[in-house]
Amino acid sequence: MAIEADAALDCPEGNGKTRKPQTIAGVFGHIAQMASQKLGHPASFVVAISLVIIWGASGPIFKYSDTWQLVINTSTTIVTFLMVFLIQNTQNRDMTALHLKLDELIRANAGARDALLTLEDMTEAELKSLKVNFADIASRSGNSGGEADSVKEGDGP
Repeated sequence: MAIEADAALDCPEGNGKTRKPQTIAGVFGHIAQMASQKLGHPASFVVAISLVIIWGASGPIFKYSDTWQLVINTSTTIVTFLMVFLIQNTQNRDMTALHLKLDELIRANAGARDALLTLEDMTEAELKSLKVNFADIASRSGNSGGEADSVKEGDGP
């Protein structure tokens, strides 16, 4: 399993560069990653503030017309609409990476329960039950002088 995962991280060309995306989802993911890196930079915030200041300062020139107001309303609506998709893509990618890292830690820990590898697939009721179980374990460890009880396969749902 670890060998397969390590092989998946290697680039087929062996030159350390990432492959070019071949699907629409791959292209979107690539664009979203680049955009999130660029737009998350403080300089992007300064540019956005500057544009708003320029727009506001241009109000007297355009006599605060409906068109002048429409420019900022339309611009912000379009940017917000597109950013929703970029942010969601970034969060999905980050959560997937986090899950994989945690899964690897759980898998590598001999005392961990393998059932925890699929927590994200559990129902709300199963998660609540597991949360109660962990709260019980925590209260028992607090009563035993600070040492945590071992977590066994039978301790959960």
